[in-house]
Amino acid sequence: MPALVAPTTRLHRAWLDAYTEWGPGRHEDGFGLDPADEVTSPAGFAAFVSRLARDGDVRYRWLVEDGTVLGGIALRHADDEYTHWAGHLGFGIRPTARGRGLATWALTRMLDEARALGLDRVLLLCDPANTASAKTIQRAGGVCEQTTTTRHGPVRRFWIDLSKPDI
Repeated sequence: MPALVAPTTRLHRAWLDAYTEWGPGRHEDGFGLDPADEVTSPAGFAAFVSRLARDGDVRYRWLVEDGTVLGGIALRHADDEYTHWAGHLGFGIRPTARGRGLATWALTRMLDEARALGLDRVLLLCDPANTASAKTIQRAGGVCEQTTTTRHGPVRRFWIDLSKPDI
């Protein structure tokens, strides 16, 4: 059974396995990885995990099953410019774990955390070509507001209304 766990140094090897499978890219949003993070050494990884724990505006969770890191999800709950640009939630599932409904599972659990924080609705963004992410967001109650272009290219903007009890 999968679990959402707070980032921990105990999962260094498993996290690196997921990262190696993925390679760099936009999925790093769910992991909270910044270009300046050095994650291969134990000390660098510990600094990375510590930075994530100190970020009071974001809750990071890793999707873990049987000691394997399957993905990551981030809930940004600050009402700031970055959240308006990047969305409240960002997630990614490693390629070998896709197609099992894990992203939807993780997203719905993070929506419960968003409700507990008092959020009435959350914004999620995805690449217009990423139909799997769009379907995940829609299964969780997301309604597409628009497709727009940012400095990083086109994005689809979805809102999930958290006041609906059936989500």
